[in-house]
Amino acid sequence: MSVESIQAGNQLPNIRPEIHNYESRPSKPKQTELWTLLIIVAVCFIGFLVLPMILVIIRSFTTPGGAATLENYTTILSRPEFARSITNSLTVASVSALVAVVLAFLLSYTINCTNVPAGFKKAVALLAQLPMLLPTITYGFAIIYSFGKNGLITQLIGHPLFDIYGFNGLLIGYVIYTLPTCFLLINNSFQFVDKKFIIVSHIMGDKPLTTFLNTVLRPLIGTMAVAFIQSFFLAFTDYGIPTSVGGEYDVLAMTLFNQMLGSIPNFNRGAVIAVFMLIPSIISIILMTVLERFAIRYKQISQVDLPKGKKRDWICGILSTVTLVCVLSVFLVILLIPFVQEWPDHLGFTFSHIANLFTDSQLTQVFTNSLYVAVMTAIFGCLFVYAAGLVTSRSKLPAWARRSVDAISAIINTVPGMVLGIAFLFMFSGSPLQNTFWILIIANIIHYFATPYQMIKDSLTKMNAGWETTAKLMGDNWIKTLVRVVTPNAWPTLLQIFGYYFVNAMVTISAVVFLTGARTQVITTKISALQHIAKFDDVFVLSLLILVVNLVVKGLIALATRDRSKERAKEAKKARAAVKTPQVAAAAAAVRPSSQLTAAAAAFQLPNDNGRHTRNMITSAVSAVVVVLLVAFGAFSTGAAANGGKVVIYTNADEEAVTAFENALDNNGYKDQYIIQEFGTSELGGKMLAEGKALEADMLTMSSYYVDSAQERNHMFADLTDVHSKLLGTTENSKAPAYRSPTTAQEGAIIINTEALKAAGVEAPKSYADLAKPEYKGLISVPDMEGSSTGWLMVQAIVDAYGTGDKGKQILTDIYRNAGPHLEQSGSGPLKAVRAKEVAIGFGLRHQAVADKKKGLPIDYVDPTEGNYSLTESVAVLDKGANTNPKAQKMAGVIIDKGRQELLQTYPTPLYEGEEAPSNASKRSKSFPKPLTVDLLQQHQDFSSECKRIAQNEE
Repeated sequence: MSVESIQAGNQLPNIRPEIHNYESRPSKPKQTELWTLLIIVAVCFIGFLVLPMILVIIRSFTTPGGAATLENYTTILSRPEFARSITNSLTVASVSALVAVVLAFLLSYTINCTNVPAGFKKAVALLAQLPMLLPTITYGFAIIYSFGKNGLITQLIGHPLFDIYGFNGLLIGYVIYTLPTCFLLINNSFQFVDKKFIIVSHIMGDKPLTTFLNTVLRPLIGTMAVAFIQSFFLAFTDYGIPTSVGGEYDVLAMTLFNQMLGSIPNFNRGAVIAVFMLIPSIISIILMTVLERFAIRYKQISQVDLPKGKKRDWICGILSTVTLVCVLSVFLVILLIPFVQEWPDHLGFTFSHIANLFTDSQLTQVFTNSLYVAVMTAIFGCLFVYAAGLVTSRSKLPAWARRSVDAISAIINTVPGMVLGIAFLFMFSGSPLQNTFWILIIANIIHYFATPYQMIKDSLTKMNAGWETTAKLMGDNWIKTLVRVVTPNAWPTLLQIFGYYFVNAMVTISAVVFLTGARTQVITTKISALQHIAKFDDVFVLSLLILVVNLVVKGLIALATRDRSKERAKEAKKARAAVKTPQVAAAAAAVRPSSQLTAAAAAFQLPNDNGRHTRNMITSAVSAVVVVLLVAFGAFSTGAAANGGKVVIYTNADEEAVTAFENALDNNGYKDQYIIQEFGTSELGGKMLAEGKALEADMLTMSSYYVDSAQERNHMFADLTDVHSKLLGTTENSKAPAYRSPTTAQEGAIIINTEALKAAGVEAPKSYADLAKPEYKGLISVPDMEGSSTGWLMVQAIVDAYGTGDKGKQILTDIYRNAGPHLEQSGSGPLKAVRAKEVAIGFGLRHQAVADKKKGLPIDYVDPTEGNYSLTESVAVLDKGANTNPKAQKMAGVIIDKGRQELLQTYPTPLYEGEEAPSNASKRSKSFPKPLTVDLLQQHQDFSSECKRIAQNEE
């Protein structure tokens, strides 16, 4: 008899004869509790997933005005880059998922099937999960600062190991990103593989490969396939990593990002891409159903000593060490850069970056918010996932009911967090959930449901299926069985799920970036705002803070779930010794139950740890107290947000501008009467267009063309009544509408790294036309105006100076060709590349280069001969009718009338009568001859896209 047949024989049949007879009686159990759980789970999914996604699908078939159309689909499908992005996404996601699964299996096998030291196993288990403790928004930065031309690892080795942009960078980022999820799934399933069959296989003389395939790989094949699917979709839907290192390797998530968060957000066309990203879910649902056949259920999990194998242990130990060193080396810079003055130019040690952030009261509030959201997500996420797992794995409900939950889990895998956030924005704008912590918590629970659900499902499925039936025979009800038997055995998995939800709630951004309000901002949205204003040192500091918090939580969970088998073995040994005494043996015989009940009780596998009951009671009590306190805190915070009476100001402005706003308001009687919430331009633009008058803000400062677009669509702004300064008679500013008034003018300029330029042996360019010269190939970085409005400044200058004909088209095409993989999707991307010496020349905002030069960095700027064109940002007041805050108009007036003097020092373009240009003003300031409208932006974007396609096709 082979070990395979023995193993199969140890599976619990689907319906045992005695259970079948019991269930065939007229008193068939109704499973009321499980039906109730199913209804709760179903209602939650319908309200927080199905209906919001239906709204997204409807958007894909409508125009912005609401009319039905197929134009969105024809427009997207007609683009040649769309098919290319699909192919690229499928390729890189599949390869990265395969690599991640193989590496996760190696690490899990080392922990569970080798005799390497216990301390080494614990270290592997902890370090394998380390990447998930960091926000993915920092992954791209970490790769660039590690493997870039001047990265930490590159400098240690002496030369770049490989090109980090395109497929290579995405593969590295995706593998690191998805490895922890694969590891959690596979390692969790390993705990429910009965290892006694490994011993049996050895005894029967099977070859090592046969033993491995039959006793290790076969029981895990279903989980590994699920891990591959989940890893694939995590990579398939991620946009944070491609934003930094995607280069010219277009992926579908970036196409979605540009539609949803680009310079011209188009939710309707973005919904089309989201629909296409949902199509693979159909395949995954079918695969999930097929994979159920591979599940192996054991009556009992045997704790046995594994056979000795020094060669096996050494090989697995070395390979696991190499894997973890390669993965974690990428994140060394996150531990290093917060303590360096300026990387890579001033490497002196400093605490100033950390000290500056921790003295910021706003950061303290944001950090508290993040902890609250993470803990509440973990608590309620555990309860929700446990309920869903019980329905599908510990019930005899109809197959359609159980499979429906599996199907929902598969669908959630394919829903990008950004799309889910947008769907929530559409669904709950104007509802009581808007701008509360609860909408963030619910979004996180839904977004990250799939992996915890698979973890608890694997755990519950591999437990003995006869426990509930045995409980009925012994007179226990379902709830008592759940509390006394199922939950204690599932407790380690539940704690891991708690950690998974907590960590992901701390690091997520895509699902919540549109949903945070002035009092509910979390730390990752702060990181996003810092990224947009080029505060990269602060990004690493906040990432380090998140890492420390998540390490503490994971450490506590690891402590709570540590293996106590040795302790239990000692207690069992003592108990057996006690039973051998004549007195105890006689007493045991006198109270011994019938053989039937003895067998039934044995099937329970009740924990024999005498302290477990006490620990469970303490844990339950502490959990209850925590829930009560956190719910009370959430209610208090939500109430405070609604009744504070302060003016809420939304802004996309840089730190210098926000400081000027605050100084003007504080010095003119409005101190502590306002709250400023910072957003990236795209995120705030999305909220404005989607929420309209339901926006939480009372006033905002934002790119002028965005304000105009939102007003045209939503009629959401009131005419300004308290701005007394008069605009200069320039072409653009003189036509500013009554509902907004410009706060700053953001000028573009050529930015250079003097050291990198010298190393490259080329002269500094003097114009945009110079950037098209062949000697600058591979040395420049410019923003793609499809992803960032900053790129519009350069395109404006080229169009005005050379037109959109052959000459202008050739210059812009050659610039894009020279930029290659450094055609960035964010306005701050080129400055980041220039600072890190990835390139010598970039295009960006002039005032940021001025600030870098003032700090002593090897950064300089060139005012191009074509002129410094600008985009204005404006202040506007929300028209909320009777609910309009009367202070908003007065504060808007103060920002313009009293704040412009300070703003001029950073943004040196005069906008109002009586203003004089400071000494750092550009000498070639120009305004575009046409009003800067969204229609004009679309025309220039089409021109830019055509040039980009030509450049990429020629490459």
